[in-house]
Amino acid sequence: MNAARLTDYETDFVAWTSEQAALLRAGKLSDLDLEHIAEEIEDLGRHYKRELGSRLTQLIAHLLKWRYQKQRRSASWMHTILNQRHEIEDVLKDAPSLRVRFTNEDWMETQWRRARKEAQRESHIAGLPDRLPWSVAQILDEDFLPD
Repeated sequence: MNAARLTDYETDFVAWTSEQAALLRAGKLSDLDLEHIAEEIEDLGRHYKRELGSRLTQLIAHLLKWRYQKQRRSASWMHTILNQRHEIEDVLKDAPSLRVRFTNEDWMETQWRRARKEAQRESHIAGLPDRLPWSVAQILDEDFLPD
């Protein structure tokens, strides 16, 4: 690995990615920056995990607001609920192995706590439940709205 290629990674990520892709396509495997490629592949996996968690947190927070602030329900909230469900569906299409996260109690608890805090912070809702009141199937069901 020559220093120029390493510098490209450090100073111009986009140029580095183009160069690495060209080397791969040309079959010049010995010229690849393998350590950084491995790091970027791992980062891509972490990105999908964060994306799923973020989308689920937003969805649950809006379901809480929908349930506990009936007087403030709006088309905007409905749009956010539907959009987050569609975005979660898209993430799961790209990374179906992430479905297992929904069966991980610790991960679900983390998303629940974050959503609960967000709903409280944004809407000052009092008396939210301590535990997630809906199943994963309900949360992801496009037709489900808590009443």
